[in-house]
Amino acid sequence: MQQAQLLLIDDEIDLLHGLKRMLGRQFAEMEIRTEDDPTKALALVEDEAFDLVLLDVQMPAMSGLELLRRMRRLDPALTIIMMTGYGTIEIAVEAMKSGAHDFITKPFDKIALFRAIEKGLEHNRLLRENIHLRRRVREQEPFADFVGQSQPMQQLYHAIRTTARTDYTVLIRGESGTGKELTARAIHNLSKRRNRPLVMVNCPAIPEHLLESELFGHRKGAFTGADYDQAGLIVEAEGSTLCLDEIGDIPVSVQTKLLRFLQEQEIKPVGSTKTRIMDVRIIASTSRDLEKKIQDQSFREDLFYRLNVLSLRTPSLREIREDIPLIADHFCRKVCAELEVPEKRFSLEALEDLVHREWPGNIRELQNVVRSAVLFCPDELISMRYLRNPALDRMRNPSDSGLRTMLTSYKKAKERVVDEFTRDYVAQLLRETAGNVSRAADISGLTRAALQKIMRRYAIASRDYRER
Repeated sequence: MQQAQLLLIDDEIDLLHGLKRMLGRQFAEMEIRTEDDPTKALALVEDEAFDLVLLDVQMPAMSGLELLRRMRRLDPALTIIMMTGYGTIEIAVEAMKSGAHDFITKPFDKIALFRAIEKGLEHNRLLRENIHLRRRVREQEPFADFVGQSQPMQQLYHAIRTTARTDYTVLIRGESGTGKELTARAIHNLSKRRNRPLVMVNCPAIPEHLLESELFGHRKGAFTGADYDQAGLIVEAEGSTLCLDEIGDIPVSVQTKLLRFLQEQEIKPVGSTKTRIMDVRIIASTSRDLEKKIQDQSFREDLFYRLNVLSLRTPSLREIREDIPLIADHFCRKVCAELEVPEKRFSLEALEDLVHREWPGNIRELQNVVRSAVLFCPDELISMRYLRNPALDRMRNPSDSGLRTMLTSYKKAKERVVDEFTRDYVAQLLRETAGNVSRAADISGLTRAALQKIMRRYAIASRDYRER
């Protein structure tokens, strides 16, 4: 078992040394560190992982309660026991509200102190195990990396669940950077084949003259450089799922052989005379216009229909603008965790700027913008200035319409966001209820009169949503 790490923080150096000796005799297996400077103690917590901290309330440079709050921001799972010679109910209550696990008074009762430390270590162990288990569950959750809650995303989630129940071939279509690979993984992880690993193939990344042997395998001596038998990725995916990313870029020669596999479920390795029946589900994805490629004869029409048994489309970021604040916040927290910095958040103006961009690179482009903003912004609140690439903005929007957003007041920016949200929310309510105002009011938690007032304000008519 890993050695427990204890940090003692008090401005009385003699007390620290005496406490360390006493605890060292009782907890011989534990590593005990001491620090009399609150600022240095905070740096230690930032750089190292401690299981338990004993922290004095009264210190001249920084109060123990303030240090407690700062340490909890750095490590929310850190277990902290407050200690003081000025024990009052008010201090104890404030310490517990700020995240302290326990509270002990000086002079210490040794038995009570030892018991508090044992309970603190056990609490920390259980808490961190719980966090670890939740992280593992989240990693295994098929939709863990999906964030959007808009109608197009809900439709995608439903399509993924429905598709996963079958064993049919799937074609995922969508612009670059819209999460086609995530969609393929979610389908596989919800399917009956999830106990075997998904095999991903980035088709354009494999040279054309090697793609056939990579997929179907080859026999020794089949071509120059074939010094040994190779099974191929289809064989590797036996009993599982093979995802062919950017299927529209594979050469026609490989398309012919792939078509035969889809028809007969059998492969013939390069240089072999024998065929082999395989149990593999195919998921293909593309950002290409396959119908156009069929017209210019760079993609086989019969292969298209074999792939397009079930078809899913991942929405572009422009179609799910209402999800952009959620997605940006998700990436922001993720990047902060990767960089091991305190969590940051976007200002209202920054979020509005993100919502109104065109995003030709979709989710991938947004992720890169967030990474740059988190890295270069020194503050907890990320302002719009850290989102901008002036050269890129001018290239995309020569008229610089974004200047209006930059110069608008906080109040007006907030009103604009609230107006857009309200208009979209009420419209969605009426779409879902086919224009039934009473039912829409029940769902929203508003009175019928309040909802009708909002509808009049935004010139929304229920008759426009009624089924004919």
